[in-house]
Amino acid sequence: MDKLRIRFEKAGKAAYISHLDLMHVVQRVFLRAGTPLKYSEGFNPHPQLSICVPLPLGMESGCELMDFRVTRDIDAAALPGELNAVSPEGLRFIECYEPQRKASEIKWLRCAGIYEYDAGAPEASALEGFYSRGSVPVLRRTKRGEGVLELAGNVRDFTAAPCEGGLRVECAVSAAEPSVNPELLVRALEQNEPGLRPDFASWRRLEFYDKDMTAFR
Repeated sequence: MDKLRIRFEKAGKAAYISHLDLMHVVQRVFLRAGTPLKYSEGFNPHPQLSICVPLPLGMESGCELMDFRVTRDIDAAALPGELNAVSPEGLRFIECYEPQRKASEIKWLRCAGIYEYDAGAPEASALEGFYSRGSVPVLRRTKRGEGVLELAGNVRDFTAAPCEGGLRVECAVSAAEPSVNPELLVRALEQNEPGLRPDFASWRRLEFYDKDMTAFR
């Protein structure tokens, strides 16, 4: 058992740690806990660990998944506690296990958000109706330039309900082919229905799923 997968939470101030800095932080946490990480070979060896689906800066998550390799057998059940004892605020390791599935099988991501409105929130049904349209195009920037992404078919099970200051929303978005950042849902409102656009929105990842909407571990 040299390859393991660990599930962890990234919240609070830790949500503003960039992906690259997070990798460095996690490496130091493993080092402090005495975890025997396996390193790559070559002129510049580095720990063999990778996050399955990188998290956008500023977004919280309770379901992040990281794969890593070790040089000898360890007590996987005890590892989260050992890491939490030396982890910074906002990083909490939940469970560690031997992976049975490839990360490439991840297809959907469930997330929850808060849409805040300074002048009063619209009806929840108005948002649900917008995201259930047959076509919800959104212009986005990629490494190849600007392009239009179709949210219809790549966002599912959208629900909204009143909460203090606005609306609490929840949905599943495509996590691969294409990868949909939940922030694009707000951008789609800006471009198509600005009257429904919130003044501020925040998101949190809840769970990963495969193509059949079975929770992915």
